[in-house]
Amino acid sequence: MGTDTDFKPTSWAAIKNATLPAQGAGNQTFDNRVFFAVVVGIPAYISYTLGLPFWFFLVLSVLLFLPILACTLYLTSRFASRYRNRVPLPGKPIEEYITIHDPELKASYHGRNKIPMETFFESYFEGKIDFNGDPLEIMEARHDWATFQFTLGQFKFFLTQWLPETFWHSREQDENQIRDHYDRGDDFYEAFLGPLMVYTSGIISDKNKRETLEEMQNNKMRLICEKVHLKEGEKHLDIGCGWGTLTGYAAKNYKSDSTGVSLSRNQVEFGNKRFEEQGIKNNANLVCMDFRNFPSGSKYDKITCVEMAEHVGIRRFQTFLHDVRELLDDDGLFYIQVAGLRATWQYEDFIWGLFMAKYIFPGADASTPLNWYINQLETAGFEIHNVDTVGVHYSATLERWYINWMKNKEALRSKYGDKLIRVWEIFLAWSTIVSRQGGATCFQIVANKNRNDFDRAELICNRTNPESWAK
Repeated sequence: MGTDTDFKPTSWAAIKNATLPAQGAGNQTFDNRVFFAVVVGIPAYISYTLGLPFWFFLVLSVLLFLPILACTLYLTSRFASRYRNRVPLPGKPIEEYITIHDPELKASYHGRNKIPMETFFESYFEGKIDFNGDPLEIMEARHDWATFQFTLGQFKFFLTQWLPETFWHSREQDENQIRDHYDRGDDFYEAFLGPLMVYTSGIISDKNKRETLEEMQNNKMRLICEKVHLKEGEKHLDIGCGWGTLTGYAAKNYKSDSTGVSLSRNQVEFGNKRFEEQGIKNNANLVCMDFRNFPSGSKYDKITCVEMAEHVGIRRFQTFLHDVRELLDDDGLFYIQVAGLRATWQYEDFIWGLFMAKYIFPGADASTPLNWYINQLETAGFEIHNVDTVGVHYSATLERWYINWMKNKEALRSKYGDKLIRVWEIFLAWSTIVSRQGGATCFQIVANKNRNDFDRAELICNRTNPESWAK
């Protein structure tokens, strides 16, 4: 049983090691019984006191549900205690970490009066607050100077923007949001992604080694190709291909006939130009279109989808998987890499998620845990072959993106504006931490059609060999 002082810092070469990984409040301190008692009790009390009929109680319960939920989340996020925290906080005044320029904010948050995280980052984007040092290092100590309580602005964003955008997902919405985000400018993305231009998690091959971003991304692309047993001449479709780096890697190194699809014109133009330079245009091609518009009857031996499915939306996820299943050969393999939140949530997870939805990936939903994705795949007729959780690998990737960004950001400030530069600082620094601590993570899932005639023995490999694990 841990005590409040037995935390031992890690010192792995591959990652940014945590300096103050304090536990926060979350579902382990949230009592569903109390919440449902309030949800039922308040409308029941009002109906009973006013002598109203039962049908009015039902109507009132529906009308009051969201306001009661908002009040409950606000109160519990503000006053709930940390759950079994064993990392002591330094207890330093807020002025040690940040400088508040705005007089009104300064009057409210000083000394040990912690600032709500949403209030902080919105003010930081406007230049009302600055870090006293490296943003990532200050964010590591955020539990000592910030609180993770919900604010009115977050409730408003959730109801008026996140819910409609996440659940609706028309083709026009998807196209507009993808192009608005990814057609921003290749120079913007190259400033943190580096020359490979891969906007997804890399993979650490050795936790005791400090690998470069490019080494980690090559590790990931090789791993994906090996996981789907990609062979020469096989038809390979990469859905949401980005700048086509995986498409080109597969075509060049595995001699596959690879096609990538993206809704971003910039990405497709960039990728196809690079394929010509690499001399692989004959078996690597990017297409600017919605994969749902592919002609019926098209079949692929291997389909990959690396961190694109979050843009599909919960309501349309089954339709998306059905479309993939129809494009996949009966003997083929489907690789899907998706981000999600942990089921054992903390309030910070949700506040980070709402920030990401508002500023980084509008319309995307990366809030679902692993069990939801597994259930969706199995319901759509897939069988799960293997699963890996690679959140800590994502943290290492994000740290390297952060280092690149801090090195290159000044060259972009005049073109893209101070606010966007600051947004990306928070995004990369905070996400490095959240993915390392498991608040948000990433799942690699390989699946096949669940058919009686599928050759499952062909997929037996070293994953089930004890000797490979011993090494």
